[in-house]
Amino acid sequence: MPAEQTTSGTVAVIGAGVIGIATALNLLRQGRDVVLVDRLEPGEGASFGNAGVLASSSIIPVTVPGLMFKVPKMLADPLGPVYLRWSYLPRMMPWLFKYLRHCTEDSVRHIARHMAPMTADSLDEHQRLAQGTAAAERITTIPYSFVYKERANFESDPLAWGLREEHGIPWDITEGDAVHEQEPALAPQYKCLVNLRHQHGTIDHPGDYIKDLAKAFTAGGGRIETAAVTGFERADGRITGVITDTGTINAETVVVAAGAWSARLLKSLGINVPMETERGYHVELAKPSIKPNGALMVADGKFVATPMGDELRLAGLVEFGGLDAGPSKAPINTLLKRAEIVFPGIAYESHTEWQGHRPAVSDSLPVMGPVDGHPGLVLAFGHHHVGLTCGPRTGRLIADMVMGKQLNQDMTPYNVARFQ
Repeated sequence: MPAEQTTSGTVAVIGAGVIGIATALNLLRQGRDVVLVDRLEPGEGASFGNAGVLASSSIIPVTVPGLMFKVPKMLADPLGPVYLRWSYLPRMMPWLFKYLRHCTEDSVRHIARHMAPMTADSLDEHQRLAQGTAAAERITTIPYSFVYKERANFESDPLAWGLREEHGIPWDITEGDAVHEQEPALAPQYKCLVNLRHQHGTIDHPGDYIKDLAKAFTAGGGRIETAAVTGFERADGRITGVITDTGTINAETVVVAAGAWSARLLKSLGINVPMETERGYHVELAKPSIKPNGALMVADGKFVATPMGDELRLAGLVEFGGLDAGPSKAPINTLLKRAEIVFPGIAYESHTEWQGHRPAVSDSLPVMGPVDGHPGLVLAFGHHHVGLTCGPRTGRLIADMVMGKQLNQDMTPYNVARFQ
């Protein structure tokens, strides 16, 4: 157990997304007094807006070799996967330089090696977390497939698929007429499916899933405070609580799981994390006339289509524009247009739109663990696009850290000390 941690007293968890609620529930089940603090209700941030896929295969970062040469073409494409608020570019340049330095094969291998244990067994981890709660009914096990126009498009990415194979992520390939026997809704130009079977599930409406977990948390004696955290209480060289816009919450340990807002909050302690927000989007089509049989990652559009009850959710794309600007219309229009291209003839009664913030650390690895020089403080954020996938494992690991348990995973690669 790190000397600065305690195994009794109140724990304040900042952030009521999947990582915060998983941490809080695990601590509560181990007998700790826990208060969950967020300016929003549980499940209203990035945990609300995502594809709902438990993607154990998502170990490959965006920063692959050659990325910097592809970005201009992506930005110029009116239906491309990347958008930029050009006025924000000067502010993000320091982060961007650090981010693009990782577009090497060595970096990709390093990131994949340390993401693999975080995404592994995600389905089991969610089932364990949700057991005995209403949230368990929202975990499903439909297939998850990558969609390509041709097998050659799949074969053009040997690094990513080779690393998945190295890390024990199996798949099988469907081609030709069999593609449309498996997924009749797909447009005829898509002739190759890579089917990922192991440990891939989905969450039906993730925001509601988080709310169900939050209800189980409060039913078990946990407390939720709806307040904006503005700083930290300190005494005798340690963190002793959080300051909010409604008052101070005293705590023996504070866990920062505030997603894309975490870096801004930590600056008051002199802790600098090179992180930007990847502004993510989704649209949800109500009562679509056609739906895929499984969740589909459409490779040429860089978005995922996931059936959720009577809806079809399309999620993905990336926009860089900071935490404070409002949503853009172009990414929403792209997702709607892509739906018509990928699923010809699709009709639906109406659609809803969402825009939120994903925490993008410059080296594409999450930030987790205690902080040297700040006893009483533990970090748990920065999971990029796989927060839902990694949430339960992260929560379990962080809770075990706080409780002083011996971990079966090396947490050094995720420690914030790598930036200092």
